[in-house]
Amino acid sequence: MKKVFIITGEYSGDIHGGKVAEILKEQNPDIQIEGIGGENLKNAGAKLFCDHSKMAGFGLSLKMIIDHLSLEKRVTDYILNEYKPDLVLCIDYGTFNLRVAKRLKGHGIKVFHYIPPQVWASRKWRIKGIKKYVDKVLCIFPFEVDMYKEYGIDVHYCGHPLIKQLPDKADRAEFFSRHGLDINKPLVSVFPGSRPLELKFLADTLIGGAKLLQKKHPELQFCISHAPSLNNNIFDKYIKNTDFKVIQGENQALLSVSDSLILASGTVALEASLYQVPMIIGYKGPWILYLAYLLFRCIKKVSLPNIVTGEDIVPELIQSKFTKENICYETERLLYDKEYRELTINKLGHVREKLSDKYSAKEVANCIIDALSKES
Repeated sequence: MKKVFIITGEYSGDIHGGKVAEILKEQNPDIQIEGIGGENLKNAGAKLFCDHSKMAGFGLSLKMIIDHLSLEKRVTDYILNEYKPDLVLCIDYGTFNLRVAKRLKGHGIKVFHYIPPQVWASRKWRIKGIKKYVDKVLCIFPFEVDMYKEYGIDVHYCGHPLIKQLPDKADRAEFFSRHGLDINKPLVSVFPGSRPLELKFLADTLIGGAKLLQKKHPELQFCISHAPSLNNNIFDKYIKNTDFKVIQGENQALLSVSDSLILASGTVALEASLYQVPMIIGYKGPWILYLAYLLFRCIKKVSLPNIVTGEDIVPELIQSKFTKENICYETERLLYDKEYRELTINKLGHVREKLSDKYSAKEVANCIIDALSKES
């Protein structure tokens, strides 16, 4: 019986891991799967070593570092001394997963990394660790392939998981009716982030920009997305002075029915681009981290739609440009400048064109099965 161990660190990784585990089980019902994850991985038939709910973090704290180091040791001890899998699949969560891969090196266990660290964006030296400790990279962007091949790393392009996993656009009339929205008014939605520290640095300005927009354009209506990973008490203190409607647990539906979006930088921008909804991207952090980012970045674009296409499609309001006045101005352009709006929507269509229509999770599962069969 072949054994696989899957490591995820956040909710999105759990979704991807669950899909991979599901396909592995379909193709080989006898395969044994354990891992670190959440409900998706568990529901796919994997036995959880532990739940990853406490792993996700943004920024650094002493407790988080201690917890991660402790878990790193416990999981590698378990993998090496008890479970002894044929293959470990690391999904995203680069720092933790590369440290685990380093501990596993030399013990006869293959390590694959799906959704590897974005070394093309910053800290490119990390590719040396990937080359040293990872047996195969399963990447999700086409432009990553040549970079890994240049370093002599075994790489397979799987396609982006969102292409097959992103739901169709929601029914706008049904969505508006269910949430008490006016079908005749344009909808602007704010996505302030999914982590507490993101809210700390972003929420007031993102929501402030929306408030300024509301004051100037009373014909607009607004929603705020409440990420399912955020505790209500944490989230509520940032929205207590607004009358915006809050929608929780329907991120993708809300993205798809909005007329314009005000977003924190992240994967949500790629989701929005696949729905071809105009957006602005805002981001700000501690100045010391921003200066470090400027020092170590490899590209100047920060939003995935712009990175994938190589075009300046989405306005990026970063650090000093991240003001409520700029948010208001750029959103006004997307809503009221008809020519600019149509051009933006058309350019967002280029994102899907750049990404293949591969079923990413199936590509990963096939790579794993191929590797396991070669061992046999």
